[in-house]
Amino acid sequence: MTLERTTPTHALHGGPDGAGAARHDFSTNGNAAGPCPAVLAALRAADAAHYPDPAYTSLRRALAAFHDVAVERVVIAGSASEFIHRITAAWAQGGGREACLPMHSYGDYERAASAWGLQTLRTADPRGRPALRWFCEPSSPLGQADLMPHTDADGACVLDMAYEPLRLEGRPSFDAAQRNRVWQLWTPNKAMGLTGIRAAYAIAPQNDMAAALSQRIEQLSPSWPIGAHGVAMLETWAGDEAQAWLAQSLNTLRAWKAQQRALCESLRWECLPSDTNFFCARTDVPYPKLAAELRTEGIKLRDCASFGLPGHVRLGVLPPQSQQALKEAWTRAAKATEH
Repeated sequence: MTLERTTPTHALHGGPDGAGAARHDFSTNGNAAGPCPAVLAALRAADAAHYPDPAYTSLRRALAAFHDVAVERVVIAGSASEFIHRITAAWAQGGGREACLPMHSYGDYERAASAWGLQTLRTADPRGRPALRWFCEPSSPLGQADLMPHTDADGACVLDMAYEPLRLEGRPSFDAAQRNRVWQLWTPNKAMGLTGIRAAYAIAPQNDMAAALSQRIEQLSPSWPIGAHGVAMLETWAGDEAQAWLAQSLNTLRAWKAQQRALCESLRWECLPSDTNFFCARTDVPYPKLAAELRTEGIKLRDCASFGLPGHVRLGVLPPQSQQALKEAWTRAAKATEH
């Protein structure tokens, strides 16, 4: 008997597919000005011949100092997706029954909730009942500010910080006090332009209510959730050299983004506002009609139907040569559909 593997809609991601990595991959949101040279040097020097410290003592101290939090609040994770599934499992094992998701959001929130039998609500308000509440700012796929959930409500709130380091404009709608009352999820591989390095971390809330959930999250952790290269990336991310490079790269991304929006508008696309290194647009021709032909020319976009935005694509900001390749390939493919 042959089993055919299918991918649920909410499990779709951007990035490489069966044909490998696209030459001009607009479907992911990593820092296209990268990779960060300081992190590359650290990766080359990493000691892959030995296990990392299983307690990640030095790494957790560095991350705690970087965020000015107590070291015991730092939780090392294999990736954002790994932590999403782990905290969801911990919530369900503690008797949780509901997860509240933003209206448009990363599919792994729903995927993890479904795996653990949680009821999902597309709202930040749990209606007075305990819930695992997800919040991402800047949001994905829109790159916009979202309504901050009630951090004092029953349950647990996770603030996904994946794109805060890649914010190109605007200001966070939350303050330091709010952030200390929620779980923070950080994935520096995007900002460092190295999405192939899988390593992340979370910061637990500064309150006693999080203790039981934190204990279950720790019990669910695999041994050595990240290897030597993940340690190298996270340690370097927290240093001055990488942060200085990141600040400079944001200037480059701002210029590229302005050019890319203008190019998309020249194609008669409706570009939505965004504070980050990516934005969504309603295309003049539905992307699924052109996707296969564009892929043969090395172009890949992120169809937003799985985010609940049919007719839209999400585009990570890429260099001008990739933008020009998109315009030329799209124009050819769109004309071909007219005949």
